Amino acid sequence: MIQYPLGAAGTLTRVLEAGEGDRTMLLVHGVGARADRWRLNLEPLAEAGYHVYAIDLPGHGLAEKGSRFDHSVPNYAAFALAVLDEIGADQVHLVGTSLGGHVLATVACQIPERVAGLAMVGTLGMAPIGREARERTAGLIADATPEMVDRKLHSVIHDDSLVTAELHREEVCINNSPGAAESFERIADYFANRIDDDVVGERLAALSGRFGVLLVWGREDLGFPLAMGEAAHELLDGSRLAIMDDAAHAPYFERPDTFNAIVTQFFAGRLGSQPLEGVELRG
Repeated sequence: MIQYPLGAAGTLTRVLEAGEGDRTMLLVHGVGARADRWRLNLEPLAEAGYHVYAIDLPGHGLAEKGSRFDHSVPNYAAFALAVLDEIGADQVHLVGTSLGGHVLATVACQIPERVAGLAMVGTLGMAPIGREARERTAGLIADATPEMVDRKLHSVIHDDSLVTAELHREEVCINNSPGAAESFERIADYFANRIDDDVVGERLAALSGRFGVLLVWGREDLGFPLAMGEAAHELLDGSRLAIMDDAAHAPYFERPDTFNAIVTQFFAGRLGSQPLEGVELRG
């Protein structure tokens, strides 16, 4: 795996890249996270035959931060599209978690002819989440104190032993780096006031049959519970839903081997053909 800076649409980001060839896969993290949350997935997915890229969304990780960027789903989608153009991806497998799922669903609606498949993990954006959830999430986004970072990590990760001192320190340092406060303030404002205006569930449902759609959910996800995944599965005709036991909002990080198997089986058109312990499949 290598990492490097990349400019796309006039904005600087960091890319983590593994593998080679033209079976491109783009991984996009959720709000407050970063590209290296996929550190346990990049190499195994590359070994499965994919040329894998993970990026930092603007305002996150080592990407450009500050008040210049409009931190909205449409702008993040435009940025992700610019990255795909920069790396020369004509066909792409899209994998996004939480806000990243919303972003990549938007990308898929804009370029369905270039999408080989879409996997969304604990995703937002299929239906409005409502004022209460918007305001609660906005409050969490805006607070990057060490205490709140600890609380957030324990809320998205089911197994407390995975929330190490090193992970906590790294999260605190990155999310309090220069420009981060301004970015998170804008993201929080977007969540509180505008994100429900940009839902894409109906648009994605209208593309049924154009490409495969996978939903992955941690059974222990309390912030964005399984009921959201079940509703999205019902909306998206022909989609598959994989429910992972002993995982919350970050199953790709909590149970990476199982998650990698789910994704590779799905994109190969054989999800469920091999045993997946602790996974319930629907659809």
